[in-house]
Amino acid sequence: MPRIVAISDTHSRHQQFSEIPDGDILIHAGDATVRGDVIEIVEFNRWLGTLPHKHKIFVAGNHDFLFERAPQLARSLMSNAIYLLDSFCIVEGLKIYGSPWQPRFFDWAFNLDRGPEIRRKWEMIPDDTDVLITHGPPHGILDGAIDRWTGEMTAVGCEELFPFVQRIKPRVHIFGHIHAGYGQMEQGGTQFINASSCNEAYKVAHPPIVIDL
Repeated sequence: MPRIVAISDTHSRHQQFSEIPDGDILIHAGDATVRGDVIEIVEFNRWLGTLPHKHKIFVAGNHDFLFERAPQLARSLMSNAIYLLDSFCIVEGLKIYGSPWQPRFFDWAFNLDRGPEIRRKWEMIPDDTDVLITHGPPHGILDGAIDRWTGEMTAVGCEELFPFVQRIKPRVHIFGHIHAGYGQMEQGGTQFINASSCNEAYKVAHPPIVIDL
């Protein structure tokens, strides 16, 4: 029974973790950095190398600019993890698919317009995916963010992603991006995990989430 340890949105604050639980697969769902530069990525990769997990998988997020601007260089720096970009790997008998895209927000990395543009990315997800990793959440699932103008909590996840997850029914869907949405829930046979490690003040406040499959 593989044990997955999920983290996300560490924003170059990796050393602030008091503990990373052991497990078979460590999954990081993006925003490992603040600015996505070479130095930050090298440090993140070095930190991954100190962890005992047999398998480590990384999907980029909207802060991880180098993975979009210079993908070959960024990929070459990730020697201690499997990097997924609209692609999958099979680990411990699980088909794991990863994608970094999120609905456009101030033109950060891996932003696409809501509607057909981002839907084309979700159409690439294999039907037999066991573990889905996206940087952002599907709409209505652990995606509540406070509207800066109204002060109200608003669902900001991707409307186009949600029906694909409903249809494919992965055993687990891991994401981050919306720090305030940290937590987990089960719906329709899928365990949803918002693994955001930092809170909205960009301080490491949320422990890794562990799930046994």
